[in-house]
Amino acid sequence: MNMLRIAEVEALDAYRLRMPLTNGEVVERDVSAYLHGPLFEAIRGDAELFRAVRAADGTVVWPNGADLCPDVLIWGGMPPENAMQAAASVL
Repeated sequence: MNMLRIAEVEALDAYRLRMPLTNGEVVERDVSAYLHGPLFEAIRGDAELFRAVRAADGTVVWPNGADLCPDVLIWGGMPPENAMQAAASVL
């Protein structure tokens, strides 16, 4: 299955990420609402750590082991139904 994923990531100001996707599109998301819990509190409290984000395995990860769901980052939740159908038709 050829899933749409995050190819690269760039940290911007105010907890925003710019993410080129594997299909060439680029999305920007404010991820501040997702930065809760012990791993994310460290990121939220340290701008340098936030900027250390990188793309790996189709999503974004930080050096302290934190990561975020690529579907939430790409679509703001689960992929739309037509995206799921398109992926299934590749099988």
